[in-house]
Amino acid sequence: MTRPLSLRDCSIGLALLAVVAFFAVAEPAFLDARNLTLLLTELSITATLAMGMLLVILPGHIDLSVGSGLALLSGVAAVLTTRTGLPAPLALGLALAAGPLLWWGMGLLVVRERVPAFIVTLAGLLMFRGLFWLVIRNQTTPVAPGGRNNLYSLLSTYYLPPVAGYALAALVVGALVAASLAGRARRRAAGFAVDDAELTFLKLFIAAQAILLFVAVTNQFRGVPLPALLFGTVAFAVWVITRHTAFGRHLYAIGGNPEAALVSGVPVRRVLLGAFALLGGIVAITGFMLTSYTGNSTPDLGEWMELDAVAACVIGGVSLRGGRGSVLGVLFGALIMASLLNGMTLMSVTPEYKLVVRGLVLLGAVWLDMRLTRDA
Repeated sequence: MTRPLSLRDCSIGLALLAVVAFFAVAEPAFLDARNLTLLLTELSITATLAMGMLLVILPGHIDLSVGSGLALLSGVAAVLTTRTGLPAPLALGLALAAGPLLWWGMGLLVVRERVPAFIVTLAGLLMFRGLFWLVIRNQTTPVAPGGRNNLYSLLSTYYLPPVAGYALAALVVGALVAASLAGRARRRAAGFAVDDAELTFLKLFIAAQAILLFVAVTNQFRGVPLPALLFGTVAFAVWVITRHTAFGRHLYAIGGNPEAALVSGVPVRRVLLGAFALLGGIVAITGFMLTSYTGNSTPDLGEWMELDAVAACVIGGVSLRGGRGSVLGVLFGALIMASLLNGMTLMSVTPEYKLVVRGLVLLGAVWLDMRLTRDA
């Protein structure tokens, strides 16, 4: 049984094309190799955080603390590296280990004490921001002491050589085709609906062209940036978790109907705790990339990041009620948000109007999703 192409399948792609076309005409520098490489780095940061947010939205929760949390964890690593002289790998490792522990603790309040995640993470937003200011002493803290390069600064300044970029692209395309065909075969064998052959080929062809084009463009500047590789690793891990593990199926089941999932034997508490812990690790990675990209840990680091992550999920078709969403959709949502911010920056749009536009886009995405759901 095949599934026909629906309007929902096309809406996100058409919206992205409209955004790119507008900025390409309004600001020709938008399609410049240098700007597209910087856009890719910015996309990687936003999309990585959005992948973590997907893990807690799928079971019907939300996290408002990720912006302050990534600032705190990256600030701790920066202080350990700059002020105590701790080697960057060790400092990053300690901060990375702290992320899952902190979010596991918040998940414990949500699961065992039944405090709404909205309240728990709102409190976390305030506490993490205050602790972050205490850690950096309300002062700008560089990630590379004395101007020296270390692992922390290299997170956003290292680029793959051109040959390595093309080799990586070939591996990704091959893995994508193999995974898509294997998944299609499994779904057909189980009697589930699958995309028709033409649609499957079209999706794979477009994805392969996009990957090769992205490598070709970035190679015209400096090469594929390291944040793109980190994002690809996180996105692949989240895709495997959500699509090919029992844990991922449980996330969808809990979001679809928590009571039915519990009656069916789904370990709801353990799954939710795992989702929050995974989010904590992804928050730490995002914080490292963002701080490395800016070069410093500043008091306003990570502000509005939680809203960008939620917006990327919602624009990408993730239901805030839980039970629906995909890695590919979140990627498209993050790409739309990153393109908007990058394009408006090139056009010298003031911060006030940037916030207005981001809010309108988020509201429009929710309205369109609800409209398409009603019409389906």
